Amino acid sequence: MNKFRLAGIGLALLLLSSSCFADAIIRSRAMLSSTIAEYFVEREHVRLELEIGQSDLAAFRNLLPAELYEKLGFEPVSSFQTRLGLFTSRDMAVLADGHALEGSLVELGPAVRPRRDEITGEPLPTTEEEEEIVVRAVFRFPFDQLPSTLTLTAPALTGLAPIGFVLYHEGIAVNDFRYLNTGSTVLLDWEDAWYSAFTSRAMRRQYFAPMSGFIYVEPYEVRKEIILRPRDIQKMTDLGLADSTIIPADKQDEIKQKIVNFLADYFPVSIDGVKVEGRVDRVNFLQRTLKSSTVISGQDLDLLPATVGVIYVFPTDGLPGEVELIWDLFTEKMPQVPVVAVDQAGPMPSLLEPGFNVLRWENFLRFPELPTLVEIEVPPTALQRATGPGRWLGLTLVLVFGWLLLRALWQTRRLQPGYALVLLLTLGTTVMMFREQRQSSMDAVRLQGVVGKLLHNVYRAFDYRGEEVIYDVLARSVSGDLLTDIYLETQSSLELASQGGARVKVKDVEMISTVLKDRDGNRLTLVSEWVVTGSVGHWGHVHQRINSYQAEMEISEIDSKWKLTSLEILQEKRL
Repeated sequence: MNKFRLAGIGLALLLLSSSCFADAIIRSRAMLSSTIAEYFVEREHVRLELEIGQSDLAAFRNLLPAELYEKLGFEPVSSFQTRLGLFTSRDMAVLADGHALEGSLVELGPAVRPRRDEITGEPLPTTEEEEEIVVRAVFRFPFDQLPSTLTLTAPALTGLAPIGFVLYHEGIAVNDFRYLNTGSTVLLDWEDAWYSAFTSRAMRRQYFAPMSGFIYVEPYEVRKEIILRPRDIQKMTDLGLADSTIIPADKQDEIKQKIVNFLADYFPVSIDGVKVEGRVDRVNFLQRTLKSSTVISGQDLDLLPATVGVIYVFPTDGLPGEVELIWDLFTEKMPQVPVVAVDQAGPMPSLLEPGFNVLRWENFLRFPELPTLVEIEVPPTALQRATGPGRWLGLTLVLVFGWLLLRALWQTRRLQPGYALVLLLTLGTTVMMFREQRQSSMDAVRLQGVVGKLLHNVYRAFDYRGEEVIYDVLARSVSGDLLTDIYLETQSSLELASQGGARVKVKDVEMISTVLKDRDGNRLTLVSEWVVTGSVGHWGHVHQRINSYQAEMEISEIDSKWKLTSLEILQEKRL
């Protein structure tokens, strides 16, 4: 029975956790600040959670009890309540529509600082060695009516390092992690918190737009990807969500179909000047955090932050020369839409608006990579495989027989010039074949070359489009039950369900070693090691992945060609 695991041909890099496919977000060191502030804006109050590093304790002395306050060398000038009032109204004030809110201390004490993701500041698991003790303080700033703006202040205290902060409005992050500056003002949209935003554009989070579009241009395929919010689409067509705050799990398929029907009239695509109709490849609900986009299903979703990704596929004949996407859907709250065109050179982002609403890609690639198959040498004949005395005996017999035949024909004068030429060419070819026997025998170098070419052709097969085409290309390098296994498993795993159907493309296969374990004629059992470099593109970003593999495999002569007939992974490692 043939042994098979998809990972054995390097495609297990597709199955890594979704966190490995984080989107390209601008990195900030704000979340590494000694003091971290997180603001949570709800309908009754603002909650401020502080993590105060030990190096900043003196700057936050007004929060400390009198005993500790004096122990640090500060002369008592007022009661703790007075100092606390000064802190909440001056040092870390929250102004609602220009008026300072009265804050109260809810919690104060030591805590272990969570280790944060270096991009988003989200808490990560922490080992004992990584633990850092901080002072945790929680404040509550209530308000009587919903404010339209909030203005934050940073304490002007000596010896204080910059404070890293993020503000959430009804659970939606309004900004990526940034440094807190006095006068930072956020405009609050109580009808839809998605549209709450700081007045400073520099504070805008990456996922600020409720809609975005992407075009991927690859050999044999153009892909259109659209991200949108069902809450926004509900205002344009009835999705059945008018009075809902959640999207029930049992209604999600119906809602996705309604969204597809609505989008059928929007975002036309032209390839090389001809309008084309693509097919819907995937429709997924996405969980979009500050860090990533991950497909979610089978659970109720909060309507407010929920987004849907729709993927369309347009088959092409090779690499097109020009692709255009017309963006014809804008709203009052969405006057600009971020879009990205992606090709082998990488992503090319831009912003579209009503007066400039065409995303155009032109083929300026100087050396585009097209799917190419490599020729694999034919297996050696029985004479070429012969070694030692057998090889020389075979050569001697051929030469002696040829010489005797030539002499006999010559003596009987039956040798015609044409026959003599053919006989001489045959003898010459035989001699040359044995002269090249060293190269033709399957030594380690040639074995590794054959295996590398077989793996190359297997990967390249999935660069083509269409089941029959892929299957036919695979059949050139794979045989037996393994052919069906590789096709079915790879076709399924190439599309990352956790990433909205993103497809991994293998870019390079580097052979490390190949050792012959067993041989039965032209059926060889080998142990090979190789490194696979691949990339995955989704929602406008391209990410590189490198994995190494060791596998036991069998290659056999079938129809005078080398083919892969068995494969079992022994070791795989992410590099």
